[in-house]
Amino acid sequence: MLRIEHLTKKYDDKKAVDDLSIHILPGEIYGFIGHNGAGKTTTIKACCGILRFESGEIYIDGTSVKENPIECKSKIAYIPDNPDLYDFMSGIQYLNFISDIFGVSTSLRQERIKKYAELFELYNDLSQPISSYSHGMKQKLAIISALIHEPKLIIMDEPFVGLDPKASHLLKEIMREICNKGGSIFFSTHVLEVAEKLCDKVAIIKGGRLIKSGTMPEVKGDSSLENVFLELEEE
Repeated sequence: MLRIEHLTKKYDDKKAVDDLSIHILPGEIYGFIGHNGAGKTTTIKACCGILRFESGEIYIDGTSVKENPIECKSKIAYIPDNPDLYDFMSGIQYLNFISDIFGVSTSLRQERIKKYAELFELYNDLSQPISSYSHGMKQKLAIISALIHEPKLIIMDEPFVGLDPKASHLLKEIMREICNKGGSIFFSTHVLEVAEKLCDKVAIIKGGRLIKSGTMPEVKGDSSLENVFLELEEE
């Protein structure tokens, strides 16, 4: 579903991502772990077609992000760590705007908006301007907007930041449900306990380079993911 092949991205003379290769299959929840500045967000933005990159390739469902960025974007949803929404819109206006972009029919959007807005307890606030929303409410709105067109791949940068425990639990259930239906999830997180319990596979990045990846049992062995991460960071 997502293939990152020898990705390299530079800022001036510094390599933010250095020859990175990761393959994510349909049905997988794939965690992306590293300290601040390790290259996680740069990689994620490159996958979404937001950042150009010097060398390598990224394929989404077999389509090149470099050569066909619009086609790739139609197959994915991206949830940043700090959702940059249109504050002048109401919640429902924003969701309809996203539905229009992805060509979601009136009946389907109404059904999906009602379903997810009620699950995330945001339905009664959709008529309010986004400018009045708390950070957590904006995060929920961004998640709902990502689910409306039922993308094959959802890419998320620290998706649990700002969510209350109930919403976090709900998001984990939805992530697993999406993958059980053949979709894929690629997300970064600092919450290693969540990654350990939730992910099928995980990649650890340091200084822009991949230092360990594989299934969760392969990566952590008899230890915890937190211990493995800390040990690798000290090397």
